[in-house]
Amino acid sequence: MSFNSFVPSKHLLTFIPTILPEHKDDNPQHLCAMKKTIISLFSLLCLLPCRAQLTIEDCYRQAESNYPLIRQYELIEKTKEYNLENAARGYLPQVAFSAQATYQSDVTHIPIDLNALGFPDVEIPSLSRDQYKAEISLNQTIWDGGTISSRRKTLRAQADVEQRDLDVSLYALRDRVNQLYFGILLTDARLRQNKVLQDELQRHCTQVASYIDNGIASQSDLDALRVDLLGARQDEAQLRHTRRAYVLMLGKFMGRELPEDVALALPYTGRSSFKANHRPELSLFDAQIRSLHAQDGQLTAGLMPRFSLFATGGYGKPGLDMFEDKFQLYGMAGVRLSWNISNFYTRKNDRRKIKAGIQTVETRRETFLFNTALDVAQRDADIDRYEEQLKYDDEIIALRRSVCQASEVKMANGTLSGTDLTRDIHAEQAAIQDKIVHEISLLKALYDRKYVTNN
Repeated sequence: MSFNSFVPSKHLLTFIPTILPEHKDDNPQHLCAMKKTIISLFSLLCLLPCRAQLTIEDCYRQAESNYPLIRQYELIEKTKEYNLENAARGYLPQVAFSAQATYQSDVTHIPIDLNALGFPDVEIPSLSRDQYKAEISLNQTIWDGGTISSRRKTLRAQADVEQRDLDVSLYALRDRVNQLYFGILLTDARLRQNKVLQDELQRHCTQVASYIDNGIASQSDLDALRVDLLGARQDEAQLRHTRRAYVLMLGKFMGRELPEDVALALPYTGRSSFKANHRPELSLFDAQIRSLHAQDGQLTAGLMPRFSLFATGGYGKPGLDMFEDKFQLYGMAGVRLSWNISNFYTRKNDRRKIKAGIQTVETRRETFLFNTALDVAQRDADIDRYEEQLKYDDEIIALRRSVCQASEVKMANGTLSGTDLTRDIHAEQAAIQDKIVHEISLLKALYDRKYVTNN
């Protein structure tokens, strides 16, 4: 989306005051120019109509609150709460039920012949090949080595990463709002100047018509001026259509219908120091590193033994007494120690993976800061360029106006054609348009720089 293709409102001033960034300069002439600019700014602002104006900060807030992604904050928070509750329930007694029925191809026998030993009436019982069992088990954790606690920390850290990532996505809206907002301001200024051009051309048309009556000018001179007047009106229509489109787009972002003649406040920002960088991406990198550290805590907890109380009750055939081949109730209780030492096999590689992940995030942070520094340097160069151009705009306009006034005199004396006069008029208006573009572009460059560092 090209900035120079933007179009916006009627309530901006024709000559938007030169916006200079706040920085020290020992050049007395430059300081004097800055003082004059500030005085001009406040004087012109006092002449603005007393009506409510939409500020760029209002646009930021409403665009962010209206963006569909904003609802994801609530979803992330709810998901985090559910996950934390589920993790905390690991401290509750764990109940399990199981049942089974089996048929065995063989069962255990005692290989003793009692008849041979002189006990003919004694029979050693044997198990049935069909066996049945239904059990309910209760397990209560006494100490889990910090597994549940580390799991909860990891869940919080992961939710924080998701929220910070959402912050980054929403912050990107500001750049899109900037494009629309300053595009509207630029079109407003062009519309105002177009009105001045039309008034000027209409004035000259009236003068040349009187010159024709006096035999000083010809009809072709008047036609040349009228063609330019029609061209200016055509440009006005195009600007208004383009402005209407961008106001509609800005309203869509904000979730409200903006009037076509909405007045936008002229924003101002000074050149901020690059030392203060508050971009949400930096918070995202910090959250990602905290999440990785939380995962490392989970690895440590996974190496610890676990102690728990357990109780089991059941009904089956046979019961705990293997020689009672009948259905009976049974139960047992005790303390259990479990230790999964296989976690030690992968511990070293798992920690190396986490360390590599942290280094990756740090590399991304360094890359982001590097690119941000380059972006700031580019914005500073743009600001310096527009400032330098604005130093000469007033003088160029004054000289163009002087040439145009001289051409008016020549036209009145019959020594200049209408075509030459319109050429000089357009040269003056082009110089004024250049100043308008430089002023709005400087202001936009300052806000773009503010967006780069978020301060």
